[in-house]
Amino acid sequence: MNREKLINFINEYLKSSEIKDYSKNGLQVEGKERVNKILFSVSISLELIKKAIEEKADMIIVHHGLFWGKEKTIIGVYKEKLKLLIENEINLCAWHLPLDIHPIVGNNISLIKLFKVKDVKPFGLYEGIKIGYKAKLIEKMDIKNISKVFTEKINSNPILFNYGPSLIKTIGIVSGGAQKIFEQAIEEKLDLFITGEVSEPNYEMARENKTNFMSLGHYNSEKIGLWSLEKIIRSKFNIKTSFFDTKNPI
Repeated sequence: MNREKLINFINEYLKSSEIKDYSKNGLQVEGKERVNKILFSVSISLELIKKAIEEKADMIIVHHGLFWGKEKTIIGVYKEKLKLLIENEINLCAWHLPLDIHPIVGNNISLIKLFKVKDVKPFGLYEGIKIGYKAKLIEKMDIKNISKVFTEKINSNPILFNYGPSLIKTIGIVSGGAQKIFEQAIEEKLDLFITGEVSEPNYEMARENKTNFMSLGHYNSEKIGLWSLEKIIRSKFNIKTSFFDTKNPI
């Protein structure tokens, strides 16, 4: 598979050029022009690069790449990562907000689709755009059963502040480090807000507003979009793919 054709397809599919982001989306490090195998994972790491070398992958696709809009000195572990990628001609690609927002394979819609829902609408304003989704459950669910779904489907061990209704009808989901968007969920009177990370103020916010907050872990909340994108790539192109799970608990 030609590298440029593959990257152009993903950029167009995720509408990367339409989304303002501080991540450098698309190709970050150039490797082989011909791509026969892709290794997917959430974040770039030395362990991931070494796994790609071991599996003879020609491309790594991650959600969190190496370049975030700021110049960085090429020293230490950062240098080692670049050195291994370049020496082994491995392409590094990253898609950040485009993979959170996408209405079919995005992290947030993929998390929503773990449940039977209706009235799915964009939710969670960030930098002028709504990056998550809110929905109504077709049938109310016990909040503990919602937590179990995430444990079973994405191997998360959710942190739960259950100070609102235990039977949940409305949910809002924004993956990753979106704990500040909890305020928007409170304003919209959603029964449960779900995100990746948790901060100290979230506990009192849930308790004082008599509502519910659930943290899935940043890593676990952002695996699912990559799984969805991997399926699209595998079905459209004659290319081998695999997902490397680093089992990051945070």
